Amino acid sequence: MARKLKSDKLLFGATLLLVCTSVVMVYSASAVLAMEKMHDPHYFLVKQAVWVLIGLCALPIVMRIDYRTYRDPAVIWTLLGIVTLALIAVLFGIKRNGATRWLSVTSGIGVQPSELAKLAIIIFTAAVLERRMHRIDDVSHSLLPIGVVLGGIVALILLQPDLGTAFSIAMIGSVMVFAAGLNYSYLAGLFVASVPALYLLLAGSEYRWRRVEAFLDPWSDPLGKGHQMIQSMIAVGTGGILGRGLMGGMQKLFYLPEPHNDFIYAVIAEELGFIGATVVVGCFCVITWRGLRAAMRAPDQFGAFMAIGLTTMMAFQALLNISVVLGLLPTKGIPLPFVSAGGSSLLINMVGMGILLNISQHASPAHVVTTSLPTLNAPGA
Repeated sequence: MARKLKSDKLLFGATLLLVCTSVVMVYSASAVLAMEKMHDPHYFLVKQAVWVLIGLCALPIVMRIDYRTYRDPAVIWTLLGIVTLALIAVLFGIKRNGATRWLSVTSGIGVQPSELAKLAIIIFTAAVLERRMHRIDDVSHSLLPIGVVLGGIVALILLQPDLGTAFSIAMIGSVMVFAAGLNYSYLAGLFVASVPALYLLLAGSEYRWRRVEAFLDPWSDPLGKGHQMIQSMIAVGTGGILGRGLMGGMQKLFYLPEPHNDFIYAVIAEELGFIGATVVVGCFCVITWRGLRAAMRAPDQFGAFMAIGLTTMMAFQALLNISVVLGLLPTKGIPLPFVSAGGSSLLINMVGMGILLNISQHASPAHVVTTSLPTLNAPGA
């Protein structure tokens, strides 16, 4: 008798709580701004609610698609082809805030191809690692295909320019390869090589270097380059334990840039206090825990690597966003998964969560993949 598939209720519940928080907090953070700019306090709320509904419709559909379907080369190369063409096309689009990251669908609605690129890279890398991990330390056999595809996607995203997303995709690929058991010497070499490359990317761009300077000393220019970081820390600091109350925040009133998007966590901390901010962090901890659990119990290596990549995508992006809000990293436009306003990010994360939930459905409580994840299961592998 076939085993009845059961969904991970904790994983689903944490996701649903974050999505519900998104609808409430996007409205709270954007109502005054929307009234000033669009003459409609519900403008951003309606947009976010529409994307949430689309995501909630997509989630159960993707949840019911066997994750092994994505192993098909036709699916992988079609997805990579679409992503590559979209990333090239976006370079010829209209600039917004000095960058070309969006493809317009209709008036006022656009999609960000770099978000889909994360999913494409995860599926491709998982498929390659499954087939070639028996020779994972053979650079030309296993790492070269991943490096070429990953490098090409990252290069196209850097041309937009979007360093944050490019860095996130590179990190996702690196974590997946690390989980496959790549020799530590290769990882050490990769890290050493990435440091000067990152420095050149930062020093070669005036606006990026200003953000680094603002991170090191935001009070040197409190009305200029240090403005975002200072206002964000004020919002977090004034929230206290219980917060000012929903809709009661002050920093969103034209002090804090992008309060409904990149800095929505600051609004949460100010209005819902330490308790509300901790609940949000707790949800991401649950997602990370259950995602890694799904990877450890996946019935095959492809599912294990997919779960590792999807979990990294959500957890690492959340870590970056919250670190920026708390002043632990230089300011960067990284949305908070499931919470920040934005259709592309929300939809891709919901699709990714659907795939992760499907992997968890096929996992056996008594089964742990020891051969596919040596880094997580065998010390010193």
